[in-house]
Amino acid sequence: MAKSKFNPGFRLSVFDVFILCAGLIGAFIFGAKIWWGGMIVGFVVLHFFLFCNVFRISRPPELIWAFVFTMLAGATILTEFPGWIATPIIAIALSSFLIWRETKREDYHGIYWERWNPSLPDWWESRHETSNGEQVGPDQPPTRSEFE
Repeated sequence: MAKSKFNPGFRLSVFDVFILCAGLIGAFIFGAKIWWGGMIVGFVVLHFFLFCNVFRISRPPELIWAFVFTMLAGATILTEFPGWIATPIIAIALSSFLIWRETKREDYHGIYWERWNPSLPDWWESRHETSNGEQVGPDQPPTRSEFE
């Protein structure tokens, strides 16, 4: 197994920039035809950026947010309830809660990790191999929340 690199904080790759640009261009194009379609695309792309690059939250909260937003947007498209004002408000409230919850985890490694999780380096060391290859931490498979 390749040794993981300790790399917390904000991250941005060329691929991330490409996805952001393509998504935002798509949002403007789609929004020019159907305003709420552009809003949906832009909202999802910006949440992708917040969740994956800024706060770097784990997969389950991302999936919870995606499910809730899909249900809200789908219901609004089909029935006009809860509506295009309530849908983003609810989604932003959920995003805020999930990000807040994530910053309280012992493995939080997104933006401001030094302030919100100063014991992260100790947690990291306890989960990864020593220089002689011995396992230091619990014998568990790596998770996505462990840094790339």
